[in-house]
Amino acid sequence: MDKLATYAPLIGRIFLGLFFLLAGVGKVADPVGTAGYIQSVGLPGLLAWPAILFEIAVGLAMLTGFKTRLAALAGAVFCIFTAVMFHNNFADQTQMIMFLKNFSIAGGFLMYFAHGAGAVAIDKA
Repeated sequence: MDKLATYAPLIGRIFLGLFFLLAGVGKVADPVGTAGYIQSVGLPGLLAWPAILFEIAVGLAMLTGFKTRLAALAGAVFCIFTAVMFHNNFADQTQMIMFLKNFSIAGGFLMYFAHGAGAVAIDKA
């Protein structure tokens, strides 16, 4: 059980980090499409590249355990913001699930904000 407790934060960081890293890298292939999606909710499309770079940076920070608390807090805010802005059509079950998924991920991020990266990380807090 102690081994699991030692490595569980690392495994969780890998799950969250890969999710964000792959989302950001995937958007690199179609930044124009990402900009269009951002514009579809009334936000400026020029936010596409900052969002892409943000997702990649948060993903890498979580994977390595570097500045984990800061990355986790930023990731939680990002997840809540994107849920509210992009997944607010509750008449569409898929959008409802995406909304809840984003809030669930935000909850995971908040646990890292509160408790730190764990033992296997660049951060030692």
